Amino acid sequence: MASGNNITRLSPRQKMINLMYIVLTAMLALNVSSDVLEGFAQVEDGLSRSNTNIAQRNEDIFLRLEAFNEKNPAKGAEWLKKAKDVRAATASIYSYVDSLKREIVKTADGENGDVNNIRRQDDLDAPSTVMLNPAHPEGETLRKRLDKYREFITALVPDKKKNATIHEALSTVPRNRTTLAKKNQSWEESMFENKPVVAAVTLMTKLQNDIRFAEGEALNTLLANVDARDVRVNQLNAFVIPDSRLVMRGGKYSAQIVLAAVDTTARPQIYINGAHLSSPKGLYELVAGKTGTFNYKGYLEVARGDGEIERHDFQSSYTVIEPSATVSATMMNVLYAGIDNPISISVPGVATSEVSASMTNGTLTRSGDGWVARPAAVGTDAVITVTANMDGRQQSVGGTTFRVRKLPDPSPYIAFTGSDGNHDRYKGGKPFSKTLLMQAEGLEAAIDDGILNIKFKVLSFESVFFDSMGNAIPEVSNGAQFSSRQKDSFRRLSRGKRFYISRVKAVGPDGITRDLSPMEVIVN
Repeated sequence: MASGNNITRLSPRQKMINLMYIVLTAMLALNVSSDVLEGFAQVEDGLSRSNTNIAQRNEDIFLRLEAFNEKNPAKGAEWLKKAKDVRAATASIYSYVDSLKREIVKTADGENGDVNNIRRQDDLDAPSTVMLNPAHPEGETLRKRLDKYREFITALVPDKKKNATIHEALSTVPRNRTTLAKKNQSWEESMFENKPVVAAVTLMTKLQNDIRFAEGEALNTLLANVDARDVRVNQLNAFVIPDSRLVMRGGKYSAQIVLAAVDTTARPQIYINGAHLSSPKGLYELVAGKTGTFNYKGYLEVARGDGEIERHDFQSSYTVIEPSATVSATMMNVLYAGIDNPISISVPGVATSEVSASMTNGTLTRSGDGWVARPAAVGTDAVITVTANMDGRQQSVGGTTFRVRKLPDPSPYIAFTGSDGNHDRYKGGKPFSKTLLMQAEGLEAAIDDGILNIKFKVLSFESVFFDSMGNAIPEVSNGAQFSSRQKDSFRRLSRGKRFYISRVKAVGPDGITRDLSPMEVIVN
């Protein structure tokens, strides 16, 4: 036979011989031997048994998922649902392929055709009639359903090698392996065109085998995923986590006893208030610089078994109190009636805002971080009772009894400004500048014993002068002010002379009018 390059130079006779050779070769190809048909039948039997075995294996995997879900629905429900979807999709396409096999056999053998006992195994028309019929293109429908099933299954299998194997097994790319195959041939044409019935049925059983294989890979992946998201651990420790290490009498001690699982080879990454915690064991420490309640929050990142990073948020708070020691003299627990007595109340381990107090025989009010006690009646004890909010309930934490006394009498004085510009008080008994005396406007009174600093209002007083005969000459004030007669008497005083201020009446913030002790003024 001449080459293709010389075909235009062949004689008409040679051309006819070549054409007859091609026709003869095609006729020989159509004459499928009984041995080949028997081989296809044996392969079909083997594939059917394999499909049964794979189906049983897949059923076992599904039952394991069901059993796990019964024990732990919160963890297994998600994967069991996906497994049911896989089984439903597999059953649907598997059943569809079964129906196509039966239709091909019935087309070849008649309405009573049996897939397991094909009589016209060499029929070349039935597969094309069923699968490639333009009016009902079952081959095209199968290809589209197979594409959809393949994409559904591979989406559930992240492993690249397994994914590629499933893609290859369920591929619908035309498999044109013969030189006689048409160019641009579709997958269904390559599968069913000019194929004997037994070959078409065997190919479809092989396709069912591939479908069962894909189902098994997907189910195995879902079963593995039940634990894939778990955090791997290699050490278990018991921890006691108390709500507070400080408990008062009558309070409640609360602690959580937990089993903590850790992976010492891969510590989690911890972030608090946006900053990374450098301690490998998760120890959070800081220096408390000021008092109050402080909140903090953050998150912890830990690697799961499938390599994904899992984040866990957390938040907590702590309270800082002033270090303190209370020292009190039990003999000096005194409150003064009619005035505001500053009181300090604190409960170690409890924030100031969580402390409350009440008082008998008077009123007790909060003032900033402190309290103000104002007793009512002199001679009746005042009891201050302190409660604190502990563990969400009010707990009595103590009380103190105070004696209520009247304010002590104040001392009268003459206010003046010294040569250094400082304000001072002259209380008598020592020389006092006549110039400063003349500048003074009147008499004042106050308690300024270093403990109390309380001013009183002077109501009246007298100044007593002595003449040359030793006679006492009293002069009455103008309220708290020196009267003009008193001022005239001051002018007549010579150095070394003295006079007395007596009958001083003053009233304090408690509303009680008092007679104060006299004072001696020595003129310098």
